[in-house]
Amino acid sequence: MRTLAAWAVLLFGLLLALLAGRTPVSLTDLWAVVTGQASESLQTVVWQIRAPRIAAALAVGAALSAAGAAFQGLFRNPLVSPDILGASAGAALGALLGIFFSFGLAGIQLMAFAGGLLAVALVYGTGSLVRQGDPILVLLLAGIVIGSLLGAGIGLVKTLADPYNQLPAMTFWLLGSLSAAHADDLPALLVPVALGLVVLLLLRWRLDVMSLPEEEARALGARTTGLRLAIVAAATLVTAASVAAAGIVGWVGLVVPHLARFLVGPSFVRLVPVAAVLGAGLLLIIDTVARSVAPVEIPLGILTALIGSPFFIVLLGRAQRGWQ
Repeated sequence: MRTLAAWAVLLFGLLLALLAGRTPVSLTDLWAVVTGQASESLQTVVWQIRAPRIAAALAVGAALSAAGAAFQGLFRNPLVSPDILGASAGAALGALLGIFFSFGLAGIQLMAFAGGLLAVALVYGTGSLVRQGDPILVLLLAGIVIGSLLGAGIGLVKTLADPYNQLPAMTFWLLGSLSAAHADDLPALLVPVALGLVVLLLLRWRLDVMSLPEEEARALGARTTGLRLAIVAAATLVTAASVAAAGIVGWVGLVVPHLARFLVGPSFVRLVPVAAVLGAGLLLIIDTVARSVAPVEIPLGILTALIGSPFFIVLLGRAQRGWQ
């Protein structure tokens, strides 16, 4: 029954996204659109404006949530996420470099993937060098340090960018937005997200083993090195694709896996798919609020930070009690 709650959130978000907006659509109008009896302008609003944005929000929400659940299990750390591990910032830096050098969409996504993968490798490598102290705290501090370094790189690229053409687009894009989602751009988002999610879903049974200490996982027959590389590559791929399409949408990869864990428990067999469904629905609701409640669109990163920051403080307090 709790699994159905995630699907209920998704269905509610889908219905809300179709109906709400600057051009309100009633249930009767929506039925007319589905049956092809609505006016041309109303069909344009639903199929050409809202439908691509809904698809992008679903993909980004599912990708970030599944990646966050995978990272938390792989690193045995309830406080990690694509944001804290630097994957989002690394992907953002790579994407900004692609924009700065006027690469095409494929080049920007490739740069985003390379940047995200390099960032995660740096954080994990830095944490591995520190032998003393709590590993959760060490990894968290390593993520903060590498994230600060990547933030400096992002600031440098913005400083060197064209202040009239490139800089405004970079600044707004970094705050997170799906306003630029169009049907022609969806394949560049949906294909890598689908590939990465398929890998994470297929390996979710192994995540339960990988969440054990290294020696125990190997004793159970897990090929830890290959599995770790596959999971990190898949999670980074979906994160990079999401960042390239929507900018930095923070906190989703941290908050949603914990909400899913509350619904279905810690087993990754159920946790990963439920986190993907719940994340897709929640981000769809947040995106609908972002484009509907104010005369100008509110960046997604602002809304997710308002929700995620208090949640993270609660998680950090619980983790600190566990360290003592």
